[in-house]
Amino acid sequence: MDNMRERFAATTSRLLDEDPRLAVVLAEITRDGFPDAARAHPGRVVNVGIREQLLIGAAAGMALTGMRPVVHTFASFLVERPFEQVKLDLGHQGVGAVLVSAGGSYDWPAGGFTHMSPGDVALLDTLDGWTVHVPGHPDEAEALLRRAVRGDDRVYVRLSVQANQRPRPVTGGGFHTVREGHGGVVVAVGPVLDAVLEATEGMDVTVLYATTVRPFDGAALRWATDAHDRADVVLVEPYLAGTSTAAANDALADRPHRVLGLGVGRKELRRYGQIEEHVAAHGLDAASLHRSITGFLAGTSRPQG
Repeated sequence: MDNMRERFAATTSRLLDEDPRLAVVLAEITRDGFPDAARAHPGRVVNVGIREQLLIGAAAGMALTGMRPVVHTFASFLVERPFEQVKLDLGHQGVGAVLVSAGGSYDWPAGGFTHMSPGDVALLDTLDGWTVHVPGHPDEAEALLRRAVRGDDRVYVRLSVQANQRPRPVTGGGFHTVREGHGGVVVAVGPVLDAVLEATEGMDVTVLYATTVRPFDGAALRWATDAHDRADVVLVEPYLAGTSTAAANDALADRPHRVLGLGVGRKELRRYGQIEEHVAAHGLDAASLHRSITGFLAGTSRPQG
């Protein structure tokens, strides 16, 4: 199976052939994924070099002319470093782009903390009008990317080297019901689904799968908790823990509920290690998730959010 980043380059190269409005803007990262596309469309595959503020500014300029820019680099350099340009050049000017990140929370541990961005989705939450996709499989990444380029809005597609074993439906943009139960609701976002399913095996819980987290599918969460006198909800996200707890609380504001947000912790892990070690250290492996979820549902852990 190819990974999401490889699928992104292949899919976007094909889309450049299909849509004359499309452009790709790079900042060195993944430039080797577009050699044929750059030769075929030299004016629509642009590498600005290691200049991330210019990356966003150039994309905004293209959007102002009616083009649909697809902008790509590591998440820390796509959202965090040029955040002022994301806020002003795109948001304030009222133009759209498709930001496609790689790297994620700790996908390349050897790169150190400069190449980690667990707070990217939370940071975009401070801005209005963003759609956020978090695919859990290359097939999902391709489908979400194809959907994103058709519009004119502001979209963030968060890719990861971590992936579930098989794809799930991504039609409609809402949460997908993977398993139904009566003892609580667990929302698994993107590439954490397999670990959540293993962690909740044999438990009487509903598991919802989310590949689109903004807008947050409050209707699906309400449906999943309709039969409960009190809604117990666990959110498992592959980025900063608690990022979506406010959205879940808002969706359930008129009924008794508790929400636990699991994800990447705020404490910096200063040893590079391997991806699996970061997963375990943040409690996102199946065994740790099982302990956290069962403890919360039994009332022995304090909810976040």
